[in-house]
Amino acid sequence: MRTGPEAVPRPRLLTLRLWRMSQVAETEFKPLLNEGVGYGVVVGVGFFFAAMMLGLTALQAKFSRFSPSSSEEFSSASRSVKPGLVCCGIVSAWTWSATLLQSSTAAYTFGVSGPWWYGVGGTIQLAIFAMVAAKVKMNANGAHTFLEIVKARFGTGAHLLFTFYAFLCILVVCGSLLLGGAATVNALTGMNIIAACFLLPIGIAVYVVFGGLRATFICDYSHTMILFIIIYIFFGYVYGASDATGSIEAMYNLLVQAGKDTPVEGNRNGSYLTMKSNQGLVFGAATIMSGFSGVFCDQAGYWQRAIASAPRSTTKAYMLGGLSWFAVPWGFASCLGLAARALVNNPKFPTYPNPLSPSQTSAGLAAPAAAAVVMGKGGAIAILLVVFMAVTSAVSAELIAVSSLFSYDLYRTYYRPKATSTEIVRVSHYFICFWAVWAGCWSTILHKASIDLGWLFYVQGVVLSPAVIPIALTVTWSKLTRAGVFAGCIIGAVLGMLAWMIGCWKIFGEINVPNLAQPYSAVCSGATSLLFSGLITVFVSLARPTKYDFAGTRAIAVYDDASDFKAPAHGSSATMRHHSSSETSSQAEKESSKDVTTADVVPVEADVDGEKSPGAQEVTHAELKRVFRRAGWYSLALTVAVAVIVPLPMFFSQYVFSKGFYTFWVACTIIWAAMSGIFCMILPLWESRAEIAAIMRGLIRSQ
Repeated sequence: MRTGPEAVPRPRLLTLRLWRMSQVAETEFKPLLNEGVGYGVVVGVGFFFAAMMLGLTALQAKFSRFSPSSSEEFSSASRSVKPGLVCCGIVSAWTWSATLLQSSTAAYTFGVSGPWWYGVGGTIQLAIFAMVAAKVKMNANGAHTFLEIVKARFGTGAHLLFTFYAFLCILVVCGSLLLGGAATVNALTGMNIIAACFLLPIGIAVYVVFGGLRATFICDYSHTMILFIIIYIFFGYVYGASDATGSIEAMYNLLVQAGKDTPVEGNRNGSYLTMKSNQGLVFGAATIMSGFSGVFCDQAGYWQRAIASAPRSTTKAYMLGGLSWFAVPWGFASCLGLAARALVNNPKFPTYPNPLSPSQTSAGLAAPAAAAVVMGKGGAIAILLVVFMAVTSAVSAELIAVSSLFSYDLYRTYYRPKATSTEIVRVSHYFICFWAVWAGCWSTILHKASIDLGWLFYVQGVVLSPAVIPIALTVTWSKLTRAGVFAGCIIGAVLGMLAWMIGCWKIFGEINVPNLAQPYSAVCSGATSLLFSGLITVFVSLARPTKYDFAGTRAIAVYDDASDFKAPAHGSSATMRHHSSSETSSQAEKESSKDVTTADVVPVEADVDGEKSPGAQEVTHAELKRVFRRAGWYSLALTVAVAVIVPLPMFFSQYVFSKGFYTFWVACTIIWAAMSGIFCMILPLWESRAEIAAIMRGLIRSQ
């Protein structure tokens, strides 16, 4: 009989390894900056951006036709945002604190495979959502939230079910953003975590209240520009200027040595320089589950931007956004995450002579540790600023989203169906203020319960995956039924919970809070709930299929200031309260469908001085179908490229990077990040050159 480690089953080996990690002596993460810097950034920089956004919003209201006092402008930017700015908004909204910190943790833990799989776990969902965005413009261009589409099609029951998932998603996202940001500020400056959790949302709420969704887009642009500039600075230091690393060749040698000193279980030869990483592959699967739930259940980053974009450019914006965003986790984490692993034995490392403890690693402190070594206080300030930018831009999107959900899907739907545009804006303002305070309370509760960024990252896919496919099919599949939606969501959730508990118990031998957030547990649950909810939804729907014509969702009205709502295109008599949600075609549905012509996009902006906004141009049904097909081919090609063609041959061949190939790999990250950053910084300015010129002329005349 075999004895020793060889006799221990592989899952038990993983448990043993986690136990050993927990026994490593923990050295306090030494702050490089004083506490005043933390408060200065969180409060000072936060309110500086708030003041800047207020100024830009005032200029917009004075010298353009867009005013945030309109509910349409406040919640959906009048559906006229151009693809460059939407792309920039997608990059900014999808760049959470987890994008920077958790991807770096994956690099620190698994090696080069971690950043790649994190990028895959967010990019393919954006590509697939491009198809959903095209369908939104085709079938529900008047909607303000995806819940309005659900209400119009399936009625109150399904609406309340998905409202639960929408608010649950925002809770998870806000907790992840604020805990990740607060942990970083605390590690670098010593600022109190609870104070950071409360102060971070306050300045954000100020400019969101006064500027609405368009202000968040403008904020997204400035934040994305700063993000890419800081990434370029880290590239320069890690791969060239820093004495700690010095060059790509020196980084390679340090990583080779790290593989010998602390080999990675499941990696080829224990190396950090290989895609053959069993744990990395499982992490990739968990990231994909988490990414699907984060994209399809989140009103903030994706539905809101699909609704706000001009019809012809929606899919283009999501295509460009997915490609541009991939550079952020891949480039940033390949640089700083791997640098943290390479520099563990450097005397300047914040926890020297010990590596980061499991709790410090889960809190996302790998990137701050590397920045502190390669750039000293400058690196700490850069990380502080870039994480702050990520938190503020993403939280601003969440605040707009949660206000839209409350004002349109709760307040107007169930309390005041005839609420005017002005009243909706006022209620949105109140709820933004409430949610900014509640977000601080919620993140404090999580912190006191020892829940951190890493825990929320994995559990996100566990709790939200059952709703992903039913939500996507609501706007894309005519045969979907109410029974299919309920059966898929509820049974999928139950099966996912069972798989979560049983998988955790079988793999780790004990069900507890840390084990439930391990990648293996998360994959067991996320894959089960996503797969079975999709299958059940489809099979139950096909058992008694309907033939929904989307007349009810196309009849969702657009509010303006002249009246309670603006009727849909072509004089359809349907109003916002018209919901053709029956699964058998009623006479009312048939009459409504007769009023709908081939042009299905609602004109959303009235003429101003003889001009129409870009979003007001009618687009034919056939043209949007072509956009949808193009998005389908694009999403398929991108998914196959990043999830199959690049990583899997290297995984199965068990290839360990040579010095030359590692140099090529680094060069690819730099080139991709450079192209993405330049694109995000230049295209929005070029597309908005006429509007910028108009504002400048107005300023000159007013002097």
